[in-house]
Amino acid sequence: MSSSNLQVLTILLERAESERDEALRIFQEAEKRATQARNQHGELNQYRSDYQQRWTQQFASHGTMDIVACYQSFGGRLDEAISSQGNITQYADQRQAAAREKLRETDMRVAAISKLIERRQQEKNRAVQRQEQKACDEQAARTLQSAYNPFVRLSA
Repeated sequence: MSSSNLQVLTILLERAESERDEALRIFQEAEKRATQARNQHGELNQYRSDYQQRWTQQFASHGTMDIVACYQSFGGRLDEAISSQGNITQYADQRQAAAREKLRETDMRVAAISKLIERRQQEKNRAVQRQEQKACDEQAARTLQSAYNPFVRLSA
């Protein structure tokens, strides 16, 4: 393999590594956003549970119709916020999954190019070794021939 082909593969590897690094950064951001969305969804659910428990106790002792109407109105808005946050969480999870898949693809590309470079280097090394072995064999044959035939001159 020529050194220019190896250079091209090396440049290709550098580019693939850059793409992988960018995919990793995007995945980490998506993971952070998904975690934040899940945490906020959990906090809203916990707040609703606490809110319902607190007002259930309050209504057990006393409560007017106006208070009950406010409770129900706020509870409805809270349910809407939880539903909305659930959608946001689901979207963030989908983005995280897509970013994870892109990262996996770029990792595989880097690994494939690295393996190709490694194989080409091994091929190049084997070719050099074959050349060296051939030269050694030829030199040994000439030496052996000159040892048995004193009239043949060594031409090395």
